[in-house]
Amino acid sequence: MADGLAADLGPLKDLCAGDGERIDLLEAGFLLSVLGRGEAIDLAPFRQHVTAMTDGLADLVHRRGATPEALSEVIARSYAYRGDSETYDDLQNADLVRVIERRKGLPVALSILYLHVARAQGWQAEGLAFPGHFLIRIGIDGARHVVDPFHEGAVREAADLRRLLRQVLGPDAELAPAHFDPVSDRDVLLRLENNVRLRLARREDLPGTARSLDRMLAIAPDRVELLFEAGQLNARLDKRRAAIAAYERILELDVDADLRHQASALLQELRRGLN
Repeated sequence: MADGLAADLGPLKDLCAGDGERIDLLEAGFLLSVLGRGEAIDLAPFRQHVTAMTDGLADLVHRRGATPEALSEVIARSYAYRGDSETYDDLQNADLVRVIERRKGLPVALSILYLHVARAQGWQAEGLAFPGHFLIRIGIDGARHVVDPFHEGAVREAADLRRLLRQVLGPDAELAPAHFDPVSDRDVLLRLENNVRLRLARREDLPGTARSLDRMLAIAPDRVELLFEAGQLNARLDKRRAAIAAYERILELDVDADLRHQASALLQELRRGLN
């Protein structure tokens, strides 16, 4: 059966309700694909494909034992997934369905597949707040390993991570505990959709950017920075009632005095425009 059309954000909101620490990332990623395209997609073959990868990992672990390299052997070698370094900014790289079809994508999109397959094996798996390059951490039998899905699931040691860090922050950067802080599943999904939003904004596709922001707010309805941007963008698109709703929600939240004053002033201006 084909899954629903883009207008309905309800299923995504329901999936992302709660504290956001653990979400069904695979299903949420599939919903974002459907919503982003605005058309029905038969997701059954894609779910079956991911199930085949989880079964492949289970079989490999049964035969050879549990190692983080087993993830790479199944996902990168058996199924040929890799990072798309040639056309990195292609929107398809942040569309989980297209990532599966093309076997390549952005670090965070590939990470959703790695996280799902690892968790199905019963391993602890989480995204990391590493600067500039999304990584994941896998826990197996009490040992923790940093895995790089963009580079074919390579297991990264300290020297590798230091080199990656210096590529982003400069030659004097050093690893710090904060670089290994886990991120919630909600933030993984926000990072995935933010890649879409930024690319649409660069194209000056304002309606598309607004729809992407709606999806981000379905994932995280009370993120003040997203609400503020939605207010500004909807005002530019002359969607005053949507802009008003965003600013009203900001005023319902616990925000600092400067932001409250700014949102209140913008709200009053928009309300005057409705009269």
